[in-house]
Parts: sequence; structure tokens; C-alpha cells
Amino acid sequence: MPVFFTATLLRLMLLATPVGDSAPPACETGTLHLELAADMPGEVLAVCIHPGLSTSLLFDATLGRVDLPGRERFRVMENETGLALVPTWALTQGERVPVMVTFKDGAAPASVRFMLVVHASEAARQVVVTRQPRSLESYREGEQQAQAEARQCREDKAHLEAECSGRRGLLGLLAQGLLGEGGIANKNITKSVISRPDNSLKSVEAHSYRLDAGRVEGGQKVVRLFVVQQLQNNGSTPWTPTGAMLVGPKGEEWKALGVWWQEPIAPGKERSVGVEVEMPEEAALGTFTLKWWSQEAAHESEYFDGVIFP
Repeated sequence: MPVFFTATLLRLMLLATPVGDSAPPACETGTLHLELAADMPGEVLAVCIHPGLSTSLLFDATLGRVDLPGRERFRVMENETGLALVPTWALTQGERVPVMVTFKDGAAPASVRFMLVVHASEAARQVVVTRQPRSLESYREGEQQAQAEARQCREDKAHLEAECSGRRGLLGLLAQGLLGEGGIANKNITKSVISRPDNSLKSVEAHSYRLDAGRVEGGQKVVRLFVVQQLQNNGSTPWTPTGAMLVGPKGEEWKALGVWWQEPIAPGKERSVGVEVEMPEEAALGTFTLKWWSQEAAHESEYFDGVIFP
């Protein structure tokens, strides 16, 4: 059996594993190929996703309807034969989101169901779904097409995120260069923020910001908090932030609404990163620890103590 076909079968087995109740599915981060048979509509196929990473679902037929519960927690770009999903940090690790795609032509199978599983660090970047058997030559042609579509998806993702960033609180203001202007309380916390000794990153400069979120929950006013840091990478590998949280004075954890960065931090270089968190106004008092994790080392975290807000 040709090597290419063997690799494709392996990807199919990883993708088509039935969704269990506890153990997370195996994750494939490249392009997944799935051929639908007429007797498959009842199966639910697991696809790993991760906040901030784009997962594209591409089909060889025109889409009729896409059912995605909690659609507001995704940034979605959709066309006639596919959709790109960028999960936000409103989704939590291990969470499962069902998706059903119905085809317009009504041919069998008329629909396919996926279970999007939020993984700690990985995501299937592209799932290519066909309803007809494919030859080896077709797979090779499909691989070339997938590469071209992946490039387009990356461009679409960047465009989508740029559009969304202009509407998202402090992250949007930072992207537009407006953070720190009228009505936003800010504080220089460079001297108070301390990098832990086992960090590979050093905090060179840090500023914190506070903005009224404009709503009340549980009788308490909600505020948006933002920390922007200039970080120096003293490690030997690049560092790309994928998530963060604030740990409060009593150990309470506040997950990030989103993170901001311009490019990975190369060894020996400095770059700016930012994290936005929302919490009740009273909870924003005291000293916090900022915890970062990266794309390159998902199981290792960088800790910065002494974060305070104006």
C-alpha cells in the first residue's frame, strides 16, 4: 500500500473515532480527510479545536444549513462549501460543542455531524469532507488544493480577527492604538511585576488598565481589566502566547477574554503581549499573579507576580 494512502487512512481513523464521555479524542493538527458513506449520518465525529486557532471544515457540496450552538463564542467565516471557525476564550478546556452541517442538494448522506472538543493546546487545522470515493491521484490533487485553501483560510482568519478586534473592548482599543486614552484608568506596574526565577521570560515593562464594562451582574458592577507587558525571551526557543489567566489574592482564577500579540518572541528578543479579563469590581482589588502559556510549551507556564490595577 502506498505511504500516502496509509497516512490518509490513519488520519481517517483518528478523526472518525466515536466521541466518548471522558477520554479526549486523539488530535491531528494537519489536514484531515473524511469520505462520507450513505450509512454514516448517525455517527458523530470528533474534531479537536483550541481558542485562537482556526479550524476549517471544507466540503465537496454546497451547504444548506450549519447548526452551531453557542455561535457567539466563535468567530465564523462561511461560504457555499465550507466554514472557518475560530473559538474564543469563552470556551473552556474539555468542553464539547456539537455541529451539524446539512447539504443543499439532498443527496445521501444529507448531513454530517461533528463534535468540537476544546483541547488544551492542539487543533485540527483543516477537515476536508467528500461524499464520493477518491483515487490516489485525487488525493494528491486534493492535497495540493488543501494547501492552497489553507493559505486562504489563514488570510481569512487574519482578516476576521482584524475586523473583530475593532469591536472587542480593551483588546480592540489596543489594536487601534487607543489604549490609555480618555476614560480608561491606567497604571505603570513595571516595578511591582516580578518574573519568577524559573521563567524563561522576563517582564521588562508592564502597564495595567481598567474600564467599566457597562453592566451589572449579581448586584455588582463588572469591570474589564487589561495587562500589557514587554517580555524578553531568555529561552532557547520562540514563544507564542495562546492563553492566560489572572490568579487572585485568595487563589481565585479569572480566565482571559482574549490575548493580544503581534508576532512570536524569538530567543533573545523583546515583544509586547496583552491579556484582557472581566470580573466584578470588588474582585479587582489586591495583588494578582498573571499566568501565561504558549503554543510551543503547552504544559509549561510563565508566572508574573505583583500585578495590580488602578
